[in-house]
Amino acid sequence: MSGAPQQPERLAHGYTNLTTVEGGRVIKRYAGPDALLRREAEVTALKVLAGRFPVPALIGQDDSQLALSFVPGVPGQEILQQRPDEVLFAVGRTGRALHGLDVSAAYEIGGGTVLVHGDFGPQNMVFDATTLRPAVVVDLEFAHPGDPVEDLAWAEWIVRTHHPQLVDSLGTMFEGYGSRPPWRQRHAAMLEKCRWALDFVRRWPAAEAASVAMWQRRLEVTTDFRD
Repeated sequence: MSGAPQQPERLAHGYTNLTTVEGGRVIKRYAGPDALLRREAEVTALKVLAGRFPVPALIGQDDSQLALSFVPGVPGQEILQQRPDEVLFAVGRTGRALHGLDVSAAYEIGGGTVLVHGDFGPQNMVFDATTLRPAVVVDLEFAHPGDPVEDLAWAEWIVRTHHPQLVDSLGTMFEGYGSRPPWRQRHAAMLEKCRWALDFVRRWPAAEAASVAMWQRRLEVTTDFRD
């Protein structure tokens, strides 16, 4: 007698989309504004980065979802508190590796722009549980040509917002990256991304008023950040 069908397992830490593990594969179903455009952006990035940067393998796709390889490991935010310097140094090195890739065959790169992740930070990195080396970078639906400070600033924002007690460890992230952009540039990039996120939830009919209020408050708090 066969057992009951295995139920999909929803992956932790996903906030915008429905991402589950089904049959040993990751199934990502897009929700919210610009869902089709975001899916297309992720497909492009995954194809460009395959074999050159640690991303999941694209197994299949349709108009609403992607099937990706499952890469075992531990999400960065789950070990950030215990191993902040190691994790943040790896975040910096990974960002430098991404920004150093020649992706001009697929993107219009010029004027100091690179391929940026668009939602970069420990929250979208999976680490090998034994070595603590980055195993894979996920959620590339916001990948686009841009200024590299966007990714560094957002990773910093994640720490300042969700792990403020670790702000003193941010220096290791910039050490891993190899440079530290001026605070004025980083702060401006954080504010721009918060405004973008506020607009995103405002355009989402299913978003609750609490989500809009949350991002309004985050924008206010980010305005008051000091280096």
